[in-house]
Amino acid sequence: MTPAFWRGKRVFLTGHTGFKGSWLSLWLQQLGAEVHGFALAPATTPSLFELADVARGMTSTLGDIRDLPALTAAMQAARPDIVIHMAAQALVRLGYVDPVGTYETNVMGTVKLLEAVRQVPGIRAVVVVSSDKCYENNEWPWGYRENEPMGGFDPYSSSKGCTELVCSAWRRSFFSPAEQARHGVALASARAGNVIGGGDWAADRLVPDILRAIEAGQPVSIRNPGAIRPWQHVLEPLSGYLLLAEKLYDDGPRHAEGWNFGPADDDARPVSWIAERLTRQCDGSAGFQADDTTGQPHEAHFLMLDCAKARRTLGWHPRWTLSRALDQIAQWHNAYRLGSDMRSVTLQQIQAYQDSVPEL
Repeated sequence: MTPAFWRGKRVFLTGHTGFKGSWLSLWLQQLGAEVHGFALAPATTPSLFELADVARGMTSTLGDIRDLPALTAAMQAARPDIVIHMAAQALVRLGYVDPVGTYETNVMGTVKLLEAVRQVPGIRAVVVVSSDKCYENNEWPWGYRENEPMGGFDPYSSSKGCTELVCSAWRRSFFSPAEQARHGVALASARAGNVIGGGDWAADRLVPDILRAIEAGQPVSIRNPGAIRPWQHVLEPLSGYLLLAEKLYDDGPRHAEGWNFGPADDDARPVSWIAERLTRQCDGSAGFQADDTTGQPHEAHFLMLDCAKARRTLGWHPRWTLSRALDQIAQWHNAYRLGSDMRSVTLQQIQAYQDSVPEL
């Protein structure tokens, strides 16, 4: 990722009020980009968006990506060079509760985003953020590559597989790399693993659940202590999205496809390992306990990504090990408990990441 590239670039970012979107908004602001966000109001209280005063350095528009006229109007007003689509229903368990809303947001929201792109001249790069759960998960002990079949057991995972199919269809039908000289748009999708970091208060996600339990002085209840996931600090995939957007902008036809951004294999750890480590680092004394999962919705046991393509072709590498990521989360959370300026704390962590070199 080249910091100088982003100075003055007009970026249209959907989902900017969410956890990942707030981190990316602040990073883009720090890089000197002109950031225009479009999203629903923050879904949690507290939220990183409000605590870090993310709206201060950008144009923030509240709206629903399922509303094509409003989305198109906001994009036309922004006149972006680059579009990064992160707005989504991002929770597996909520997908079971509201499958219709999950598909409407993740699938038709992406359709409408890409249709808005077709109506706005001057856009050169589009990154649609998907998920590692887009793949048909066979519980293999090796990572999924970008050419593996799309799938998904549950509504959320399936909706992300559908998102990838939408991107493929729009790329072949309207944004063909072979015809970029005519339409001007390079479209790629980005698939990341389980993202963790300071400022996440979503329900039914491991790290927020751990931190809430610590605050309450209660043992952490975890559903599947043996489940293995590709954990990574939120800044890791965000750096991949930014690098991919640069490559699309400068040389779109070579990079307009799907990309994985995940941690090293050693950082695919069981849920119990994360719970034990983070509980210790945040001074939690009550430990954790396994929930009875009888009758609970299905969740994958093992899932990893093969990121060799991004490393070889884009030159992208993870910079922080999982241990370093947990250190950063503990520091962020402790600063929050002390009443620190969380915009400054978050920007400091972004700068520390940007200044670091791969630890792997």
